[in-house]
Amino acid sequence: MLAFAIVAVVAALVALWLASWLRGVRGSLRAKRRAARASAGEDRAAGLLEAAGFRIVARQARIAWAPLVDGEPVETELRADYLVEAHGELFVAEVKTGEEAPSLATAATRRQLLEYSIAFAADGVLLVCPERDQIQRVAFPGT
Repeated sequence: MLAFAIVAVVAALVALWLASWLRGVRGSLRAKRRAARASAGEDRAAGLLEAAGFRIVARQARIAWAPLVDGEPVETELRADYLVEAHGELFVAEVKTGEEAPSLATAATRRQLLEYSIAFAADGVLLVCPERDQIQRVAFPGT
């Protein structure tokens, strides 16, 4: 009887370990697919932007930005997919793929574009969805 209980406990522990390992593998594969889709989207977006008359100034443009918290600057680094220009105006272009991300109805996208609009001090922000062949100029009244 004791041997049976030990075998049952060991079997349960092995099953838990195996389930945990499989979740990790599945999550890792999902992350790799998502990263590959995003990378392909950024490459396609470059062609889409150029075809629309934008000149790419920088890819993965980084900026140090320091919003104030209780009057004290909090240094943070932002990275936008592209800085582009056309007709003497500079734009931050953010590439979004998938079903939900390329929409301002998605809070994370909306907040990211608003942050870029303020931090990069560009003339505008572009939301680029290469899967829909779409470039949208986004403006935030009051900023």
